[in-house]
Amino acid sequence: MTTKDQKDYLFSLVKSLTKSEKRQFKLYVGRLGVNSDSKFLNLFNLLDKTKTYNEAAIIKTGIVKKQQLANVKAHLYKQILISLKLNPAHQNIRSQIREQLDFASILYHKGLYKQSLRILNKVKDLAIANEEKNMAFEIVELEKIIESQYITRSISSRADELAIQARDLSAQNVITSKLSNLSLQLYSIILKTGYVKNEDEYKIVTQYFTDRLPEINWDKLGFREKLWYYKAHLWYNFLRQDFLNCYRYAAKWVDLFHQNPSMINLNPVFYLKGNNYLLESLYFINNKPKFVKKLEHFKTIVDSPKFNKDGNVSTLIFLYTNFHSINQHFIDGSFEEGLKLIPKIEKSLVLFDSRIDPHHKMIFYYKFASLHFGAGNNKACITYLDKIISNKSLSMREDLLCFSRVLNLVAHYEAGIDYHLETLLRSTYKFLIKMNDLHEVQKEMIKFIRNLQDIYPHDLKNAFKNLLERLKIYEDHPFERRAFLYLDIISWLESKIENKPVAEIIQHKYVVK
Repeated sequence: MTTKDQKDYLFSLVKSLTKSEKRQFKLYVGRLGVNSDSKFLNLFNLLDKTKTYNEAAIIKTGIVKKQQLANVKAHLYKQILISLKLNPAHQNIRSQIREQLDFASILYHKGLYKQSLRILNKVKDLAIANEEKNMAFEIVELEKIIESQYITRSISSRADELAIQARDLSAQNVITSKLSNLSLQLYSIILKTGYVKNEDEYKIVTQYFTDRLPEINWDKLGFREKLWYYKAHLWYNFLRQDFLNCYRYAAKWVDLFHQNPSMINLNPVFYLKGNNYLLESLYFINNKPKFVKKLEHFKTIVDSPKFNKDGNVSTLIFLYTNFHSINQHFIDGSFEEGLKLIPKIEKSLVLFDSRIDPHHKMIFYYKFASLHFGAGNNKACITYLDKIISNKSLSMREDLLCFSRVLNLVAHYEAGIDYHLETLLRSTYKFLIKMNDLHEVQKEMIKFIRNLQDIYPHDLKNAFKNLLERLKIYEDHPFERRAFLYLDIISWLESKIENKPVAEIIQHKYVVK
């Protein structure tokens, strides 16, 4: 973490506040009896008005001395968080459970055991009903402590009851923990390296999954355990490029929420992610009718005033609705129509800048580049690809980086920018070798582009046909086909052979299907 990041925490928090949250904060500060000249309140007002964080400018105002600034900032940060915690907009079932647990703990420490147990018994039912089993287990553990001190006539039956509850909750929490760990580990693999590239990786991922998948009794699983079970299977199938099974598990994930509608507003992030993977799976299996229907349904739900939206949820809604609105144009080749989305999305990207990580921004750039490539705007395609290629953070998905370079080569060729094509070919080749991502489709593409300068114009169409024949055999190959998910090379070659725009080729395929 850099010093700049540390400085920006307070500033980012202040800038994230809504008008009502700022008003609530000032009312809260007023209740504290702080006078209007307090250092932390003056600092708050200054940060609220400024557009960028500038420590030297803050000290220059005389609000606070340099040696006091760190403490005043820390105090202000804490007071804002307390104010937000008290805001009704940030209170949900979880915060209610925590609050009641805190009350019960206070009563216990005061020796008011009966009152404490009464609160715990009620809040435990609330926690279990809302699948908050970690907190339910914590409540049972406190009940056990109190019962061991506050002896009642029913202690023997009560002890058995609490012991059974603790055992069952613990078992369910262990299952959830194992499934959530597995899901997170698989997700980290796909973020780092993308899909499996060969038979060895396929075996490693399969072994990894089967070794870590816990034995389960389906009848004893609650909402939470089923959710993580579906998530783990979804990521496993994504890694294997088994998109039909991805669709099945994503559909089960979303259906689970529709069967338990109260969970949608309690776990909106998981609901949004389930819909995202459902749409992504439908895109990969090229089922546009179902894709369009699910996308419209998704937009209707998230646009509803009943759907709770905080900063995090609003960001995810922005990401998913826009990713899939673009994907809709890839399915049927309506690239020109898709280009209309770019200015609006770019404008919103500025607003969401502090909330969207670099990885998701790069995905947008790749989609923008692909839209422009499909529409024949090769120079605009190159401009967006350069934003990805010049990004030196290798924590991004390796496959995204690799295919950006391959598309970059093709776009340079199409744009007639061939004066430094040889340098580009060498750097792309070296990069793919370094990434261990040089596969048959990419080898054929690089070899073809390298040999283009030696092909006479009248032989060009035959050269495209030969490459198409060589690539067609990889279209359904379990590991090579992933190249076609990022770049529809087949349609591009067909467009060169038939002398038609690539959009027209894809549109024709879609209509014929």
